[in-house]
Amino acid sequence: MTKKIAVFVGSLRKESFNRKMAKVLTTLAPESLLFEIIEIGGLPLYDQDYDDGGKPPPAWTVFRERVKSFDGFLFVTPEYNRSVPGVLKNALDVGSRPYGQSVWGGKPGAVISVSPGAIGGFGANHHLRQSLVFLDVPTMQQPEAYIGGAAELFDANGNITNETTREFLKRFMDAFTGWVAKNSSKNL
Repeated sequence: MTKKIAVFVGSLRKESFNRKMAKVLTTLAPESLLFEIIEIGGLPLYDQDYDDGGKPPPAWTVFRERVKSFDGFLFVTPEYNRSVPGVLKNALDVGSRPYGQSVWGGKPGAVISVSPGAIGGFGANHHLRQSLVFLDVPTMQQPEAYIGGAAELFDANGNITNETTREFLKRFMDAFTGWVAKNSSKNL
């Protein structure tokens, strides 16, 4: 059975290394996973007053309903100031509310951080994992994926130019496929 995986890219930049990476990752996974990038840049900032008043912005409602329909999550993020970008944190917050109605809980996930820097977004990767623990997203522990030197990884068409990195990413996606199967309410 095919599992639907929502992909969240933490960068809004048009030529984002993380968006390029997300696209590459979706081509490396087995056909048992069907990926869709969920755009998060248009979500209004979370403000509990809207939920308390019973009038959440329509974009929140659409986002929440859409995310509920997925079987798992793949987060591809840069590091901003040793943490996750605000747009990604906002998406987590919007999906986790109103209290008791989180769209995240119990669905398997994985995190990969991508950066032009040498440490590959280590801080963002771990901050995101902390939030996912609280949100009850069983997050794949191994292999960890911190991809540095991103400015040299892609050709003009967004393909990975380094074969060693490509092989690692394939292993990552194979492990993620197994993780989804093991942690999904419905086996693949």
